[in-house]
Amino acid sequence: MPPKRYPPVLLATCSIPWTAQYAFDAPLFTKSVNSLAAEMTPHLYLFGTAGEGYAVTDRQYQEITETFRAALPDNTVPMIGVISLSLGTIVERIQSAQALGFRDFQISFPSWGALTDAEVDRFFEATCGAFPDCRFLHYNLPRTKKLLTGDDYARLAARHPNLVAIKMGGLDTTPLADILEKAPELQCFFVEFGYAAMRDQYECGYIAAMAGGKPAWAREFHAARGDRLATMLDEAIAAREVLIKHVHAADAHMDGAYDKMNLKLLEPAFPLRLLPPYSAPDETAFRQFEAELPPTWLN
Repeated sequence: MPPKRYPPVLLATCSIPWTAQYAFDAPLFTKSVNSLAAEMTPHLYLFGTAGEGYAVTDRQYQEITETFRAALPDNTVPMIGVISLSLGTIVERIQSAQALGFRDFQISFPSWGALTDAEVDRFFEATCGAFPDCRFLHYNLPRTKKLLTGDDYARLAARHPNLVAIKMGGLDTTPLADILEKAPELQCFFVEFGYAAMRDQYECGYIAAMAGGKPAWAREFHAARGDRLATMLDEAIAAREVLIKHVHAADAHMDGAYDKMNLKLLEPAFPLRLLPPYSAPDETAFRQFEAELPPTWLN
């Protein structure tokens, strides 16, 4: 088997705090970044779907990436997510973050319409091909209307040595195993369910989704194997059921609504707002969520 192009680390997302006027709260953001770096992992990423990368303006993107750069402790390995319907905007945002010193990027396809195979190739040429000194993780998700297979990644990995990893969710492990087998040089990152299903058979990385506000639990889950990994997954599933109940009761559905509820367990002052037009739970919903969590999840 070829060596992996990226290590099997624990990745954590950084959520964005918005004031009541939907202004970026830079001091609280800096505090939360420092907490995650100190308590959970030095491998932090910004502007994934949970980090509202789809919703920020160019001005907000620039301000927040600059604040992220200044907030990062020296030992961190940061990653910038880039989401847009415009490939030109994706390229421009990579350029602006590259100018600040970032070299790791999380990219996903423009989602207005499903890309053809030829369009997939053009997308990777404009990102991986145009920035050979950068490393890229591709977020393979149904929301983009084009899911790549193991055969797709094998072809793309051969063409682009700086395509180093993928991120993928879902409860069906068949496509996960297909990618792990056919594109073994790419590191695969999964949330709790995929990680627990695959880690005893394959090397893979872990994205703290349900554990976004539980650093010690996330570190233990990342290191766990066998029966302990299965037991911890049961804990995460029980907590997830409570989370889904209260997020859905608030008529919220975007990824950030879930992640901010979890992060608030670590940072009680963190606001739950999402940029308009998207709905988010309120403080009452959070208190109900926290009160109903299983005792094992709160310990």
